[in-house]
Amino acid sequence: MKLTFSTDHLRPHERFDYWREVRARNLFGVTASLRQEERLQFHGHFSASVLGGAILSEMRASSYSVARTAADISLNASDSLCLYQQAGGSSWFDTGAGEFLVPAGGLAISHSDLPYRTRPVTAHGFDLRVLKIPLAGRDTLAGHARGLSPSLPRNDPRLHAAVSAAFNALVADAATKPDADFDHAVRHLAQLALLARGRVPAGLPESRAAMRFGLLQAVRDMLRRNLHRFDLSPETAAHAFSISLRQVHLLFEPTGVSFARTLTAMRLEEAQRRLKLMPSEPVSHIAYACGFDSLATFYRAFRATYGTTPGDMRMSSRPM
Repeated sequence: MKLTFSTDHLRPHERFDYWREVRARNLFGVTASLRQEERLQFHGHFSASVLGGAILSEMRASSYSVARTAADISLNASDSLCLYQQAGGSSWFDTGAGEFLVPAGGLAISHSDLPYRTRPVTAHGFDLRVLKIPLAGRDTLAGHARGLSPSLPRNDPRLHAAVSAAFNALVADAATKPDADFDHAVRHLAQLALLARGRVPAGLPESRAAMRFGLLQAVRDMLRRNLHRFDLSPETAAHAFSISLRQVHLLFEPTGVSFARTLTAMRLEEAQRRLKLMPSEPVSHIAYACGFDSLATFYRAFRATYGTTPGDMRMSSRPM
């Protein structure tokens, strides 16, 4: 189930007041404030989905100030582990004990029931995603998550890549596979968040499993962004994430699909997409742009996967 809300259908002078009560106070349990003279220009879009017992919210809105006060917490406690991802722009946070900025693409992690203040610091306004993972029934996580004040993850590039990629994969799957089982992904993401804040030891079996899951998503993401490179290999991934070649292969082992087969499938999927969207682009250009080092290899792999040639697929996808 997905809940969506927008201020577009409201009259300008009603938008912020309605957003403040419905989105901010009732759904998030925060106090929103905006100067009166800025309210006529306000606009906001919000959606929320339930994934594996967690709630993923996405929000884009004009700038305003947010506070999670003691009064807000007493009225709307949620006892959840929260991951805030800055999709665009940058935001300032004040926890009372310290201040920090969350840059575009960055994450902040906290327990839901601790006070903070935040606001965007760029004209981009709010452009963020929030994953709230309820701690009820998650006893192994609860003791580590409670009392966790909002803060950035610790400075560990490999861990940061794992938690960010796992979060992005969850968001992407929520959009394309709404009926999927997300319990597995949410459990690993919660463990990664606690690892990133130094709340759980890296040597725990749950932590090692979560890191493997996150690094698998990170490697897949690296492949998608670099399909054009002929030299993509397990060695490339090992170097990028400072892990051994054996570890790269072990990441893919639980999926039943090897690194090489995963890469070929991604390249073919991108080639298929381009064939349909770029009808005048030569097939050879598409093949090389997707990282195939020869046309013979491309045609052989394409026919083996789709049972037809690239040219025939392109013809069949054209409108009659």
